[in-house]
Amino acid sequence: MLIVDDNANMRGILAAILKSAGVRRILEAGDGVEGLKLFSEREVDVVFTDLMMQPVDGLSFVHWIRNSQASPNPYAPIIMMTGHATRRSLDEARMAGVTEFLAKPLTARGVMHRINEVINNPRDFVRTQAYFGPCRRRRIDHDFTGDERRGVQPAPTALGGEAEHVYDFDPEEVY
Repeated sequence: MLIVDDNANMRGILAAILKSAGVRRILEAGDGVEGLKLFSEREVDVVFTDLMMQPVDGLSFVHWIRNSQASPNPYAPIIMMTGHATRRSLDEARMAGVTEFLAKPLTARGVMHRINEVINNPRDFVRTQAYFGPCRRRRIDHDFTGDERRGVQPAPTALGGEAEHVYDFDPEEVY
């Protein structure tokens, strides 16, 4: 797992939570630039990143992972953390391609819940002209009887194997 946060104390707290849960390989970066370097050079299963950092903030960091040709794994689960959780920051994170969102102060229960979600309940990925990342729909209507308007093609998941679908559609058709 990769922890990217400019606050050394926060990195230490999160690393302690992860270690207590049995995680043995934890990489730490003090800013987005160092995080990009580690992400590019090392195999990373899950990313935790802070929202507000300098010189590369969390949203730019996520955008690079999801959209750069140089990204080794654009499907990596990304959990964004922030001490400034607002509707706007949540919406911006979701639009950047964040998989899960975690408000500070962190709790072991909150961290483990998010890890469980990204590993045991991975979401399909969506690709449009303006967005690439996990499907932003939290609830699936299993009783839906209308036409499925999205084309479907398999895509790799962050942890290997294939995801069920990558949707390729025009957002103007959906909204």
